[in-house]
Amino acid sequence: MKVISLRYFYFFLGIIINSFGIAFITKSNLGTSQISSIPYIFSLEYTDFSFGLTTFIFNIIFILIEIALLRRDFEPIQFLQIVANIIFSFFIDVSMNLLSAFEPEIVIVKLISLFIGCFILAIGISIEVAPNVIVVPGEGVVRALALVIALKKPQIKFGTVKIYFDITLIVIACILSFIFFGELNGIGIGTIISALFVGKCINIVNKYFKFLTHIRNLQYIKS
Repeated sequence: MKVISLRYFYFFLGIIINSFGIAFITKSNLGTSQISSIPYIFSLEYTDFSFGLTTFIFNIIFILIEIALLRRDFEPIQFLQIVANIIFSFFIDVSMNLLSAFEPEIVIVKLISLFIGCFILAIGISIEVAPNVIVVPGEGVVRALALVIALKKPQIKFGTVKIYFDITLIVIACILSFIFFGELNGIGIGTIISALFVGKCINIVNKYFKFLTHIRNLQYIKS
């Protein structure tokens, strides 16, 4: 019991760290991350809804899509994604509020904020994945899509589905931005950079952060 509790502790710690990474990326004013792009656009248009709230709603939609696609194959334990969603969305608002006074205008400061955010996000994702418990909604919906697609086209891998999924999110966010504001707002070069750079940061974190091995090994310890 102690070991499984520790694994979930690290998982939730990871998603809390993720929220701060996304906040730094968003506050760079160069564009938010691809997974947060649509809820961020909605939060800019409908100001009564916080970024965290629109993120929560969007992730609930992801979970419903997972259930619709997987049906009986949707494991009951994955309903804990709702708890993860609540915590993640709450801490997005917390982190955005903590950074509310941070409004960089100089390009170099914006870029520093962006890359700090990417690195924080990479750390969070690495910690979140390491204990191998549940998945977050953004990953879960991609995994569900990949499983369904693999039944008809087994040559298409998870990574390919993930790339097309992220591109789709960015395209939809761009369309919504033009509909709402008549221009790109909340989407920019930072969105593209984060999409390309976070993966490289994850590789660095996994290589040099040795404590991740300890977290991964928890799954092999019998409670």
